[in-house]
Amino acid sequence: MIRFSLSCDKDHAFDGWFRNGDDFDAQKKRGLVSCPVCQSVKVEKALMAPSVSTGRKRETMALAMGEEQRKALAKLKAMAEEARKNADYVGDKFAEEARRIHFGEVEPRGIYGEATTEEARGLLDDGVDFVPLPAFPDDTN
Repeated sequence: MIRFSLSCDKDHAFDGWFRNGDDFDAQKKRGLVSCPVCQSVKVEKALMAPSVSTGRKRETMALAMGEEQRKALAKLKAMAEEARKNADYVGDKFAEEARRIHFGEVEPRGIYGEATTEEARGLLDDGVDFVPLPAFPDDTN
């Protein structure tokens, strides 16, 4: 997904999320992109500051744990382990295999593996039921 800063012919500024730049262009051409303030379809991309990577990866969430949080985390770990124990690992072919199961091309079974954000969105668009499994840090952290 990509976020564009947009503005209409009446200088209203707003943001829009699209799969990619071509998706924005196609929707604009069909008159599907409109200003949320005045509903004008005369919309253009505005100048944006680029997103700059600092080279340091940040985690999106952190949890300082007390005893209740430790118990809840232990339950989550056990649930994820149980789900993996009773499923086949399909690696980076998760999206492909999940679709094959969904559309009845192969025998239904539990699977787990990796999928990109784009692949996960595609599965949702296709109506495929799945649940992200949490990844846990080492117990030593």
